[in-house]
Amino acid sequence: MEVDYSNIKVIGFDADDTLWVNETYFREAEEEVGRLLSHYETPNKIDQELFRMEIVNLPTYGYGVKGFILSMIELAVELSNGTVSNAIISKILIIGKDMINKPIELLDGVEEVLKTLSKHYKLIVATKGDLLDQERKLEKSGLLKYFHHIEVLSEKHETNYTQLLKRLDIEPESFLMVGNSLKSDILPLVKIGSQAIHVPFHTTWEHEKVTKKEANGSEYKTVECLTEILDFFNS
Repeated sequence: MEVDYSNIKVIGFDADDTLWVNETYFREAEEEVGRLLSHYETPNKIDQELFRMEIVNLPTYGYGVKGFILSMIELAVELSNGTVSNAIISKILIIGKDMINKPIELLDGVEEVLKTLSKHYKLIVATKGDLLDQERKLEKSGLLKYFHHIEVLSEKHETNYTQLLKRLDIEPESFLMVGNSLKSDILPLVKIGSQAIHVPFHTTWEHEKVTKKEANGSEYKTVECLTEILDFFNS
């Protein structure tokens, strides 16, 4: 599929699992909590119930590690019928703090791509999650110098993107979004008339998965590695 990017003036990047590793740490934390609570339920059941708890709490806590920590604690209380020990709660808090303090592991080719594209296009970050956590990760990443604007969204639906582009005075047809999530980074942009490039990450949160039916009919590029997007531009 040939896609014309000649009208693109601004390129947006998702952050977690597009610029750096993120979801891997959530999966590791889930395994740790599964072991901590294993005398209450099986690991598979704990994993299912934690996902349920996260989804129930999204409207209250939003995305990010802090909401995840609260969901883990709430699950521990629920599974134990209120008898969970202070020691286990403390261990869950340590798991969460360890996630927040993880070093930033940039994905392959990220800085090369940003350095190259920033010479010819305005680059922005459009991500979702906890504001303080995302600001901290961007600062630690060393990538802030490449971006004209940072936006932490509560959700990534068509409405959110439309409002963002309007605030930044960007026409939809001149905007390209790059990200790992079809649900959050790709399909909403296609629906509002922008371009999108999908860069899959090896691990995808269940909440971000879409069916083939949902993805059918949408025109977007998929690449295996971020550096491949440089082939689409005369830069």
